[in-house]
Formats: sequence, C-alpha cells, structure tokens
Amino acid sequence: SDMPLTAQSYALPAVLREKHGVRRYGFHGIAHQSMLESWQRRQPSAAKEARVISLQLGAGCSVTASIGGQPVETSMGFSPLEGLVMATRSGDVDPGALLYLQTRCGISPSELMDLLNRQSGLLGLSGISANVSELLASDLDAARIALDVYCHRITRYLGAYLAVLGGADAILFGGGVGENVPVIRARVLATLGFAGITIDPDINNRCRGTEAMLSVPGAPVQVWVFAVDEARVMARSALSPDVMQ
Repeated sequence: SDMPLTAQSYALPAVLREKHGVRRYGFHGIAHQSMLESWQRRQPSAAKEARVISLQLGAGCSVTASIGGQPVETSMGFSPLEGLVMATRSGDVDPGALLYLQTRCGISPSELMDLLNRQSGLLGLSGISANVSELLASDLDAARIALDVYCHRITRYLGAYLAVLGGADAILFGGGVGENVPVIRARVLATLGFAGITIDPDINNRCRGTEAMLSVPGAPVQVWVFAVDEARVMARSALSPDVMQ
C-alpha cells in the first residue's frame, strides 16, 4: 500500500483507475516484512538506508524491493496473479494473449480465472506437477523446461529490481521453496555475480529449512535465508498501541 505512484499505477485511463480502484496493490506483504525484519535485527547499523530484495517462493511467489524498510516495487499487482511463475498461477501473461484465447476459444471469464489460478504456472508448463521437488526429480523435458522458465522469471525480476534500487545490500529468500531448495537459489543467482552477488555453494547446499547467510565473506551483497514468520508479524501488529486505541 505504500508503494510510490510510479510502481502502483497501471497505464489505464484515470477515470477507470480511480472509479474502480484499479492499481497494483501487491500481496505477501507480511511475508516480506518478516524477512526484512529478520535481516534488520542482524544489521542494525545498515538498516536505515539499506536496499533489500526479498523473495517469497512457495506455492505463491513474489519479489519485493525496498529501501530503508519502505517498499518501492513488488511483483504481484491488482491480484496475486501478476509477476513470477508460481505453482499453479501463471504470473505475467500478455493481456493480448488472454483476449485472444477468450475470442478464439470462447473461454468465459470464470473459466479464464480458473485457468490462470489453478491450471497454469509450473503445473501448466510441465503438465506433470506443481511441486518444484517433484519436477527436479523428473527426467522429462517438460519438467526441465518448466523449471527453466520458473528460474528465468525470478532472475529477470531480480535484474530489474537491482536496476530500480541502483544495486542491493541484501537478497533474502523465504517460503517453502526459498527456504528448502538450494538448487533453485543457486540457479536464480548464477548470472548475478556482476552485481556482487556470490554465494558459498557448500553453505547453500546445507541450508534446508534453517536460517543462514549464503554469501561469501566480504561479498558486497549479503544473501540470506530466513524462515518466514507471518504469525509473529500479525500478532505484533494487532497488539501495537495504534491498533489498541
């Protein structure tokens, strides 16, 4: 909700945007806040102006860029469908392709919603499974291609957010995939050494469901894995003085 207008606005007529509340809202905010606060507790002196990219990778996937704890970009938009490839959600799709499918195939709005939310993503790409671990274990080309698209989309967003932030001080991973699947973390960061992002492969491979700093000593960009604790963030917010009043 605090994103700047440049990040929250769609290039649609103002009368429609204002009348119907059509804007990029973003989702997974509590998960990204949990990761950011976990990192800030370990870097109190750097937290004020820190440029951080956080990745929530689970059944739903999103990435957020923040400066000094304030979000400046996020991948999900008006709905949780925008952005990264997810387990069964499509992520970014050209609206023209959707209009084409509706016209060409006679797909109704409700059928299209079901297609985009429940039949797409990794499941739709592979035709096998929505589960990253199952796809990694498969020998089928469709599984490999699905994971290639999944990782490529994450890397593309990372590159874009590095540009938006002018670099980064930290990259944070959370969620079921982000916390437990080392090969995905390694693959999405593999080409980002130019930006100072380098991880220790041994530490990364050992990190499964535990908190750890993956970046090599002295690397200009820290890379961390954190367990996302949304319940703690919500409980603290509910008990804050502003809410209690």
